[in-house]
Amino acid sequence: MDQPKIGKFLRTLRLERGLTQTQLAELLGVTNRSVSRWETGVNLPDLDLVLELTAYYQITLEKFLDGQRRPDPAAQQPSTETLLRVADYQRQDQARLSRRICGLFLLAIGAFVLYGVLDVLGLGRSGVGEAVSSMALGIVFGMLLLGALLTSRRMARIRVWKQRLLHRAPE
Repeated sequence: MDQPKIGKFLRTLRLERGLTQTQLAELLGVTNRSVSRWETGVNLPDLDLVLELTAYYQITLEKFLDGQRRPDPAAQQPSTETLLRVADYQRQDQARLSRRICGLFLLAIGAFVLYGVLDVLGLGRSGVGEAVSSMALGIVFGMLLLGALLTSRRMARIRVWKQRLLHRAPE
């Protein structure tokens, strides 16, 4: 999958509609920074957003994955190749989420080790050491909570709730 090519295609489609990155971001309930990252090929939108984009721009999934317009195939049913590409896209998305979760847990482990060292050395009982120790314990708790949220089945519901809040937010 050619991310820069798909990004240029997304930019072309957005400009054809006369939208700014901010306007498109508001339509999708994401940040304009996310739209910028898609268009530069740094990363790609989540699969649910890909489906929204293809519907909004009235293009097929094949065109999105190719990063270009090409003649429509005679059959309207997705080909095996397209389904495999979608599966690959989903696999990449899952790998990105796994890397993020792993990073969160590594940060939590590092903060827990820092807390343990400060506690064993007796530096976490007063002054600056106590503040650092408390901060490290807070990071551990926060990262574990965030990791649990990211790995839960309720994350999809949280995303929908977040998008509804973004659409209701006053200008």
